[in-house]
Amino acid sequence: MKLHELKPSEGSRHVRNRVGRGTSSGNGKTAGRGQKGQKARSGGGVRLGFEGGQTPLFQRLPKRGFTNINRKEYAVINLDVLNKFEDGAEVTPALLVEAGIIKDEKSGVKVLANGELTKKLTVKAAKFSKTAQEAIEAAGGSIEVI
Repeated sequence: MKLHELKPSEGSRHVRNRVGRGTSSGNGKTAGRGQKGQKARSGGGVRLGFEGGQTPLFQRLPKRGFTNINRKEYAVINLDVLNKFEDGAEVTPALLVEAGIIKDEKSGVKVLANGELTKKLTVKAAKFSKTAQEAIEAAGGSIEVI
């Protein structure tokens, strides 16, 4: 195949329908909007979820649960990403943000045990899973809860 042989697949290119351009076009006069009514007016139509004045479904359904305003959300990292740092380094949340591993600290950083840690590191974080803590210490490193 050559560049000059390229052409779009059949049916992928449509000609824009120009409404209100004469009766022979099939969409002249009322421009496909029918005779009168809310949907025929300019700016007409109803909002999303409107059911003609009947109580909408989202209002008929019961409310459930609540949002805890004191909820703590942790930035989660796994052990395998810590291999990015050199041996003997002190890994802090600020360093993780700088390295682009996490976007922001949120309520702190939680270290999980997915993957394998091959380097001896001092890891400072808000939380550690038990297996992550064991894996860091088994690799010769240490943890510090901040």
